[in-house]
Amino acid sequence: MPTRREFRAPTPDVAVYVISVAAELTGLHPQTLRTYERLGLITPGRTGGGGRRYSHRDIELLREIAELSAAGIGLEGVRRILELQDRVAALAQRNEELVAELDATREALRQASLVRRGNGRSEVAAVAVNKLPVLRQPGPGQSLVVWRRNGR
Repeated sequence: MPTRREFRAPTPDVAVYVISVAAELTGLHPQTLRTYERLGLITPGRTGGGGRRYSHRDIELLREIAELSAAGIGLEGVRRILELQDRVAALAQRNEELVAELDATREALRQASLVRRGNGRSEVAAVAVNKLPVLRQPGPGQSLVVWRRNGR
C-alpha cells in the first residue's frame, strides 16, 4: 500500500499560479496583469519556457494594486506607494539591526566596566577583551586610532 504524502501549501514566495489562475484569484483580467508587469509594478516568476508564474505574495500585491486603483489612485501613484512601502520595510529592518547592535554595545560596555572595577586599575583585562563581541568591522576610512600617554 503506498504511503500518503502530506500536502503542504507552498511558501508565499514560491511562484506556482499561472496567469489565468492569478487573474481569477485577483479579479483582474490577464491583460491587466501583463500591463502591471510591463509597468514594473509586479515581477512574476518565469518557467523555463517563459510562462509567467505568480506566488501567493504576488497575488496579495496584485490585490493591493487593484484596491489602490479602485480608490482612484493612478498607476504612477500606485508605483510610488509600493516603492515607499518597500523603503519603510527596509528602514524598519535596518532599525532592528541597529537596535541589536546598540544592545550588544551596551552589554560589551557593561562587561568592560565590571572587569575594570574588578581589577582596580584603569585597564581592562586581556581575557575580558577577548570575550567582547566584534560589533562591526570598520570600513575604509573608518578606523579609529587611540593614542595613550605612557603610564596611563
